[in-house]
Amino acid sequence: MTSFDSSPTLTAWRALLAVAVVFVMLATTGWTAVRHQRSDEPRDIALTSWARGRIAGHALPDVDAPPRRLATFFASLTAAQRTALADTYPLVVGNLNGAPVTLRYHANRRALKQARTVEQERMHDARLSPEGRDDAFRRMQRFESMLAHGRHFLAFDPSGRGHAAEVFGDLDRAQRVSLVVPGVDTNLMTLERSGAKTNAAPVGMAKSLYAAERTARPATRTAVIAWADYTAPAGIGMDAVLGNLAERGAVRLRALVGALPGTSKVSLFCHSYGSVLCGVAAHELPSRVTDIAVAGSPGMRVQNAAQLHTTADVWAMRDRDDWIEDVPNMEVGGLGHGADPVDRGFGARVASAGDARGHSGYFEPGTESLSNFAAIGVGAYGSVTCASADSACREGISGA
Repeated sequence: MTSFDSSPTLTAWRALLAVAVVFVMLATTGWTAVRHQRSDEPRDIALTSWARGRIAGHALPDVDAPPRRLATFFASLTAAQRTALADTYPLVVGNLNGAPVTLRYHANRRALKQARTVEQERMHDARLSPEGRDDAFRRMQRFESMLAHGRHFLAFDPSGRGHAAEVFGDLDRAQRVSLVVPGVDTNLMTLERSGAKTNAAPVGMAKSLYAAERTARPATRTAVIAWADYTAPAGIGMDAVLGNLAERGAVRLRALVGALPGTSKVSLFCHSYGSVLCGVAAHELPSRVTDIAVAGSPGMRVQNAAQLHTTADVWAMRDRDDWIEDVPNMEVGGLGHGADPVDRGFGARVASAGDARGHSGYFEPGTESLSNFAAIGVGAYGSVTCASADSACREGISGA
């Protein structure tokens, strides 16, 4: 059966499966929503300090102020004052939409060094269990890797499971910006992986996309962001079938996109649960977002693309052996994420996943799925290969 088939019998079986899955999850995992987790202590401490801070005799602005107001504030400071703020409050400035991009890079590098020092001390803390010291060692290694020369982070927070966003390319000068929005189990420890899983992790996805975009249109100035700056579900539990974390992540995504520098066009590439988040965010994204592309999606919490209420073109793809195809596409009482984006009736532009394999294979170099993503990212719509059941996926797009 292909990705586009549907029937009353199949729908009934999927509905029954959904009910069974829900009861199993409730019985074995319980309600594990993030509201029960601890607050992000390092970030909270930094924000409290910032709220009491002053510079040149003036109070520091509210971190929730509009990005334009924050940009005006930083523009009013001398270079030395900006650097002093970044060095004193790295966990605030490094995550502050409206602060200059290069200043955020500087602040996050300082925050990473501080986080590495904390973990180095924990590695030798006799009060911790052997498992605790091992965890500290792994975190120290992660921060050490993130501090490698030439890496640039637009966001970093070591609290809890952690958040980060890494930039490839010149974000200030880019004509086209792509954001990779990953799914379940996204955190600092899964930000990057090695070996066969390299391109299944956010950093690997973004690096592959950046390289493919530069190949697709070498003359176009591009930048790609590996956006792991939200709290994703931990495993396939209740959080993964609810929309709570997607709604919270959507707030963060909209804030980032609204604060990106310049006038570059923006494309979102949303994988798995990340597509749920992108669906929730879609209606409030700025008009500079021209494309929302989803892969391996369990749904976007709507029944059709029109309900996303976005001016962006909506793209979808799924490869032939992605297990997500067997997940029931429904929404009942907040459980589930709605219709399948690759279904003909959904109304997305269905692109071919070609030779991609598995749920996490869409960003593998050399695959048709990655080539299609790259073409969308640089606006080379005429190069997109449509899925066989949607040969008209390029119709009506300017430049196609």
